[in-house]
This record gives sequence, C-alpha cells and structure tokens, in this order.
Amino acid sequence: MKAFIMAGGKGTRLVEITKDLLPKPMVKLFDKPMLQRSIETLKEYGVDEVYISVGYMHEIIEDYFNNIDLGVKINFIVEDEPLGSGGALYYVKDIMDDDFVVCNGDSLFSIDIDKMMEFHKSHNAYATLMTHSNFHPYDSDLLICDSDNRVIELARKDVERDYYYRNNVNAGFFIISPKALYYYQNLPEATKLGMEHDFINQLILDGKAVYSYKSTEYFKDVGTPSRYYQALLDIENNVLDKKNLKNKQKAIFLDRDGTLNVYKGFLKSAEELEILDTVPEALGLINNSEYLAIIVSNQPVIARGECSTAEQENIFNKLETLLGQQGVYVDARYYCPHHPDSGFPGEVKELKIKCDCRKPNIGMLEKASADFNLDLSQCVIIGDTDMDIQTGKNANIPTIRVTTGKVEEPKVVADYTFDNLYDAVKFVIDNKI
Repeated sequence: MKAFIMAGGKGTRLVEITKDLLPKPMVKLFDKPMLQRSIETLKEYGVDEVYISVGYMHEIIEDYFNNIDLGVKINFIVEDEPLGSGGALYYVKDIMDDDFVVCNGDSLFSIDIDKMMEFHKSHNAYATLMTHSNFHPYDSDLLICDSDNRVIELARKDVERDYYYRNNVNAGFFIISPKALYYYQNLPEATKLGMEHDFINQLILDGKAVYSYKSTEYFKDVGTPSRYYQALLDIENNVLDKKNLKNKQKAIFLDRDGTLNVYKGFLKSAEELEILDTVPEALGLINNSEYLAIIVSNQPVIARGECSTAEQENIFNKLETLLGQQGVYVDARYYCPHHPDSGFPGEVKELKIKCDCRKPNIGMLEKASADFNLDLSQCVIIGDTDMDIQTGKNANIPTIRVTTGKVEEPKVVADYTFDNLYDAVKFVIDNKI
C-alpha cells in the first residue's frame, strides 16, 4: 500500500519550537521527528511506499530519510513554490494504482487504518475522510452527511452557519481512490490547490462518492506550541494506543431527555431542547478521560408520526451545536425510532414493530460496542428512568440514576443515584466503576 504525506509547510506557528532551524515535520517528539512517527505508524498497517511533498528546508528532510532505513520506500516531491495542501497530488496522478492514505506531516495519529480502509472499500468511495468530534466545531470545517455518512456538503469554518449542525469535524486524514485523481488530469502542472476546499469539494460537487468515517481515535495537528506539549504528554501517557480502535474501549452510555436536556416529555422540535445545568461540565470530564460519551435514546415519536426523522436529527444537532459552543462533545449518538403499539394518528406503519434497539433491549449498546470495539464490562449507563436502569441490568453493566428528569417512583433499583450528571460522571471516573 502507498501513502502520500504533505510536508511542505513552513510552520510559522511553531517557530517557538523550530527556532526557524527546522521544517515543522522534523520537530522531534521525544526521540524521533513527527514525520518519522507518521511513517512508522503507516508501516504498521502495510504501507511500504511513501511519497512526501516537501518545500521549506526540504534538504533537511531528504538528508534525514535518505540516511535512515525504515523499511519503507520513500520518494520526494519538491515544491519549488508552495502548492497548498492538495497541489502536489498532481505528481502522483499516474502513479497511484490502488487506494492510498493521505495525511499531513505535522500530525500525530494512532488510527486503525485497516478498519477505515474496510469502510472505504465497502462504500466504493472515491474519497473517505476521517472525522471526529472536537472541542471547537464552531470554527472548524464540518462535513454534512446523509444517513449513510455520504458527504453532501463541506461546511467551511469561514462561512457563517445559521443552522444546527453535527460535531463532525474534518480531521485531515484521508483514504483516496486512484479513480478520484481524474480531477488532476487536465490541470496544469504546479497549480496551487487546497486538499479539502478544492479537490475534495469538487468530488462532492461532481456527485462522486465521498464518505465521512467518524472515529474516536487519536489524531492531533501538532501545529502550535500548546498542541506540541500536549502531544508529548499524550505519548508519555500512552494515550495514542489506548484510543486506537484495535484496542478495547470504555464508554459512558447517556440517556438524552431528562439526563442531558430538560425533561419536557418526548421532544418534537429543536426549539424545545434546553441543556440541563452541569451537563457541559460533566461531558468535559468524560472528554478528558478514557471513556467515550455515547447517547442511547428511545424516540418513539418518530414511529407515532409526531416528529419526523429529519426534525429528530435537528434536535440532536442542536444539542451538539450548543455543547460545542461550550467546548464539549458527545462521541456518538444512537436512537431507536420504533414503537410496538399501534393506534396513533399519523403513525409510520413500518416503524411500529418490536425491535432489538428499543430500551430496555440492548441493541443500541451492542451497535455501539461493534462500532467502537467497546468492552461492555468496562461501560456504565446513566439515565433518569426505570427504562434506562433496566437496560443497564440487561447488559450486565453498572447503572446510575440521575434525578434531573422524569419524576417516577423507581421500580427498578439503580446501583447508584445522584442529583445531577456532573456528580454521577465524577463518581464513575474517580472510582473507575
């Protein structure tokens, strides 16, 4: 397998570290340059040939890698003038004969590339972009996707958004099919282009299959001093391997209504959603822990015809938008649209079924477990109703009730009870239950 690494930037934001004596990708993270770490990680997943686009102080990069044997064939493409993040792909348009990886030379990552490649190939994609939830979606490029994760729009960070959106941020790690390189065939040599805003965006506009692969794995742009020092801590604390989906993960499953947002019965419009006190602080604890924050929610109003799937998505999007403005996020969301009982005006017949996903069944937990390689025995569920607590008992995981939601006399006893989500989450993380 081949890979293409973009390493031509000057890295002015990292001058405190480089002292203008090194190109940014050659900054050392402990014992080796960032670029070497990227190549070694790619090699673990079968990459045996790498093309590196270089520019600023390219002689330093070439001299270093021409005098070290990493067991990978390395080719250099020298940009006489900066070609942007996507321009140098022109020079491999007739070389790449199979799906290949593209990443930045100033990034640190630990991604199960085999899993991402399987997703890419199963969708016969022209391009697959790794996306993730981050702490600042409001000033990040977002991918707007359909229900199958096909990208329908690249929402640029410099364009004002007057809508609620999913925290689905472009990370900067790609798998590209050689058939996507048609884009470069009629372009002149040395055309300055953006990887996302020009190349990927044109694929989307041309109706080509571009997909979002949402992952919770470790990816960090090490482009500023603060990110550099955080990367050092993450390496030291083995965060990279812990986040890789080839290893088992932990999660805190969260009910939505009455746990994350003010309980008003089943919500039927985004205007009704109001985040509960302490929820941003609670999610901040989860985001900075080894746990994933995963919503599992029954939404029978869809089957009952009281709320469309589109509006329910908008409700969830409002939740993610508001949380993002507070600098926190959820890693994933699952909801059951079914309802077993008939007799509602406007009900959706095909959704009036007995399913495996409706709590207290554990189908949503099992789907999350498959998607994120969870160790269910290391997970916990937090909710406000007997339904949530029984779900946890059916999954044989610890259960926590919060008293912020539906008022009911408990018939199912939770393992623990707290007055708010923050206290519940803090207890989980402090005690590693």
